[in-house]
Amino acid sequence: MKSLNFSISLILIVLFSFSCTPIYKCGQPKPQKKLFIPKIFQVVIDERDSLCSSLADCESEVSGLKANTTLLYSTLATREREISGLKQDTIIQNKKYAKLAKQFNELSNQNLSQAEQFGVALKNKSNELIDKEKLLLDREKSLNDMKKVIARQDSITNRLNNTLRNALLGFKSDELSVEIKNGNVYVSMSDKLLFKSGSAAIEKGGLEAIKVFASVISKNTDIDILVEGHTDNIPIKTTVYTDNWDLSVARATSIVRKLTEEYKILPTRLTASGKGEFSPRALNSTPEGRASNRRTEIILSPKLDEIMKLLKKN
Repeated sequence: MKSLNFSISLILIVLFSFSCTPIYKCGQPKPQKKLFIPKIFQVVIDERDSLCSSLADCESEVSGLKANTTLLYSTLATREREISGLKQDTIIQNKKYAKLAKQFNELSNQNLSQAEQFGVALKNKSNELIDKEKLLLDREKSLNDMKKVIARQDSITNRLNNTLRNALLGFKSDELSVEIKNGNVYVSMSDKLLFKSGSAAIEKGGLEAIKVFASVISKNTDIDILVEGHTDNIPIKTTVYTDNWDLSVARATSIVRKLTEEYKILPTRLTASGKGEFSPRALNSTPEGRASNRRTEIILSPKLDEIMKLLKKN
């Protein structure tokens, strides 16, 4: 009996503690008032907050994919309008052909030379109609081929994004992030992970990240790689680097050399670029903003050879 009473009392205490737990939705600030929260509920709250953060990242990624999809579908819409115009022209040419055929039949018993003239005109229109129909078929085939290539490029981008996310899970979110923007995969590494201040020598943590990155990208040979160095707007001038622009180029080049020389990534797939302080992603007026701007971005793009060939063909 005493054991039963003790169990009931314990349940009431847990329920009372849970009722005091601060409740807030994703995106809302945490309550300022600090309350006693049992560890078991604190774990649940922390997991809920982590899921909220993941949801925000997913929504940002979906927004980028929607923008890229809108651009692609705009191109497809243009091709479909061209095909629609060709179909209308084909209908008109068929009507002209039918009219000429009727006139030819009516004049077949009249002057032979006049009938021959109409025969030539009828043959020319027939050939023109055949050419129009062939062009229409070619355009429709080109449109279908382009749709297949676009779908394949999207599949490659999504697969690469997921593979890199899983491979780089061991790094902190303020050191490394992976996302899709404008149909490309962006791997952003902070200078805290890669370099010491004013240096282009890659640190130990950065070398580990590049090793994992190289192991993934070496298996995806249909991807082009652009390495971009970025800095904050605090001026720099050393015996080695004239300014931030010079430093950002050196850092990008340092990573490119590591990928080619140690991990044998083909140089033809790589481009090194320095943006200096001129492409910030946050305001430089705060320490946090400047830290966010000091980064190296590796931009992975599916090769567009097939799409370019289709566009040149048409």
